[in-house]
Amino acid sequence: MRPLKRVNSFNYSLMNNNKIDHIISLSNDLRWQIGDEFHDNLAEGIYADAAEIVKDSVHKKDEKGAFRVDAKIDKIITSKVWGFPLMFLILAVVLWLTIVGANYPSAMLSGLLLDTLHPALKGFASTIGMPWWLDGFLIDGVYLAVAWVIAVMLPPMAIFFPLFTLLEDFGYLPRVAFNLDHLFKLSGAHGKQALTMSMGFGCNAAGIVATRIIDSPRERLIAIITNNFSLCNGRWPTQILIATIFVGALVPATYSGIMSLAAVIGIAVLGMVFMFLVSWGLSKTVLKGEVSTFNLELPPYRPPRFWKTIYTSIIDRTLIVLWRAIVFAAPAGAVIWLISNIYIGDASVAAWLIDSLDGFGFLLGLNGVILVAYIVAIPANEIVIPTILMLTVLVTGISAGAGAGVMFELDSVTATGDILRAGGWTLLTAINLMLFSLLHNPCSTTIYTIYKETKSVKWTLVASILPVIMGFVVTFLVAQIWRLGS
Repeated sequence: MRPLKRVNSFNYSLMNNNKIDHIISLSNDLRWQIGDEFHDNLAEGIYADAAEIVKDSVHKKDEKGAFRVDAKIDKIITSKVWGFPLMFLILAVVLWLTIVGANYPSAMLSGLLLDTLHPALKGFASTIGMPWWLDGFLIDGVYLAVAWVIAVMLPPMAIFFPLFTLLEDFGYLPRVAFNLDHLFKLSGAHGKQALTMSMGFGCNAAGIVATRIIDSPRERLIAIITNNFSLCNGRWPTQILIATIFVGALVPATYSGIMSLAAVIGIAVLGMVFMFLVSWGLSKTVLKGEVSTFNLELPPYRPPRFWKTIYTSIIDRTLIVLWRAIVFAAPAGAVIWLISNIYIGDASVAAWLIDSLDGFGFLLGLNGVILVAYIVAIPANEIVIPTILMLTVLVTGISAGAGAGVMFELDSVTATGDILRAGGWTLLTAINLMLFSLLHNPCSTTIYTIYKETKSVKWTLVASILPVIMGFVVTFLVAQIWRLGS
């Protein structure tokens, strides 16, 4: 009886496999017959029928007037001609308000935390007889890193997130997703990634959290991995400063501001291009699959709940992200001070590291100072420039700053440019720094958020290492082409 059972079982299994193969073959044939737009057409038909039923059954006071207004606005905002220009204009205004508006509170916080409180803490440490190494470690290291992050990071987030949330509450952000859906679909991603991308311009960690709105696990993972290509607020000051010093100097002073702005915008747009390219590459390889059907219901326009929006955006987004950044920035400041003040022979650890990485940095059109700064400043992009200036002074011996391991910035753009040029910076160095600022590993806060959202070490490593590899490749190619052409 046992051999018979085996034969019957084998035949049953073979029949099932044949049925499955037949079903798969039939589904593939039908797919080609009905076309790729079947799901979209089906969804449109369902919603059209539902709209007709609602129209005949439900009546609301003044609904027609409100609908007509919404329809007229949507005709412009979602049009093929005006949709994209208006979208970029609105996003540009939000970013401009964020950058310009943040200058004043950032200057106030910087004056309070760096110019007033830091000397006061140093004076107090001296009064109580604190050892120089403990003074430097705690005040010049840990405290300064935290102070820099608060002064640079808090104001732009406190402006960007409320503005972004107000646009969401008004009903505009779903229209952004509608406009960009086709591009993301072509790249194998989800249309809602447009919203997470936009959120990433404020903070990549917040953009990662925002990917929860994407239902498909595959497409959500693509959005998480590629969100780092959105230029976050921690990288905007670096881009603006370097563009002002080096790119703006290429044209007469009258046009230098426009030239610098164009360079920064170009980097931001390039980040979006990389986002589409990497999304497409992932969707065709390790995250292969079909794009899920995206049915987006455009909500009616409504007045934003101003004060509630301000409160929730500051509490739920700004302060939580800021706290995580502070937690990671504190040990970074300690490391920066230690490598600058611990000596091996007659040179500090920082000097040894810079010397070791100079050759590799040259291949990338960068230098050892930049590479060391980005290694020790992984926790927060906000401390990259202060670290670069401190390390440049350390290796060149020029007179600036307050000592080894003490991060600093200068009020004068010209004086900052003089220090960088004294460190051997050229236009190539500046351009490749702008590119590397776009294409490098996420900050520690974002890396931690990626792990929390994915619960995967593998995908966290992919999201962290992939941009770095791309940064090395892009800067290397630019450097070699630049040198061949010069």
